[in-house]
Amino acid sequence: MRVRIGLVGAGGVGARHARTLAGFDDVELVGIADADPAACAGLAAELGIPVVDTVDQLLQASLDGVWLCVPPFAHGELELRAVRAGLPFFVEKPLAADLAVAETVAEVVAASAVPTATGYHWRHLDTVARAREVLATSSPRLVGLTWQDKVPPPAWWSTAALSGGQVVEQATHVLDLARVLVGEVVEVHAAAAPSSAPGRDVADATTAILAFASGAVGTLAATCTLAAKGRAGIEVAADGVLVELTETSLRIVRADGDEQLQPAVDGRLAVDRAFVDVLSGRPAPPGLVDYAEALCTHRVACAIAESVRTNGPVRVGASGR
Repeated sequence: MRVRIGLVGAGGVGARHARTLAGFDDVELVGIADADPAACAGLAAELGIPVVDTVDQLLQASLDGVWLCVPPFAHGELELRAVRAGLPFFVEKPLAADLAVAETVAEVVAASAVPTATGYHWRHLDTVARAREVLATSSPRLVGLTWQDKVPPPAWWSTAALSGGQVVEQATHVLDLARVLVGEVVEVHAAAAPSSAPGRDVADATTAILAFASGAVGTLAATCTLAAKGRAGIEVAADGVLVELTETSLRIVRADGDEQLQPAVDGRLAVDRAFVDVLSGRPAPPGLVDYAEALCTHRVACAIAESVRTNGPVRVGASGR
């Protein structure tokens, strides 16, 4: 069976997904749509697939599923159109630039039972599975989340109303890992260093204290002031063990020595493969993150943004609507 897939969004992330999907023997990329048709002409030519003039035309092309790879501010109506068309959809993170849009989409998705997937590709790493296995037998107590990076090239990223800010748009990956490895975050208290760059209102740096339902405590430290990407990852101190995890490495420290691993799985490929398998009728792989699950992570990120705005503690899930 060949799965017929449409793609909305031909930017850097959309192009990455398109090239991955085009490499699967059981996938037919039916077409690409973008708000700027000229923007996807090169990608369409490279992959030998047509440019479709409008999203509605693409959704009517007898698809099995659609990949929505657009900037944070463009989410909302696209997902609702897919649901109205009865189409399963894959959506890149973050779910939106704010919480209200994502909550609205989640309600409609839940009522429709349309299959969904999201771009939390770290979840598919075998090193994440190993870290989860280790921490299942040791109670996490202290958590450290880090995202040290540069300002990405797209102009929209520097405007918080369009991107959601660095925590919502980038650090959401490590917040998601915190939920996987430690459990739910129930309260945050954050502060930010204002932007020092003209024309950018995304903070130079953000730090937050996280309180987990398990009783563990943690911190998030994020900055976008570097010239190149620095470090992004999570450290978890549990009873008798320290787990240090990034996208490319895992270190487990115990009294009897260290265990060091590199992922054998390409998470960026696996995240697309997982949803193609679902569309083919196979069971959902363990790493697949559907819309409802991704919303739980998005709530944490948006609570941090709200805490910065209000200069006070915020209960997760209590802001944005």
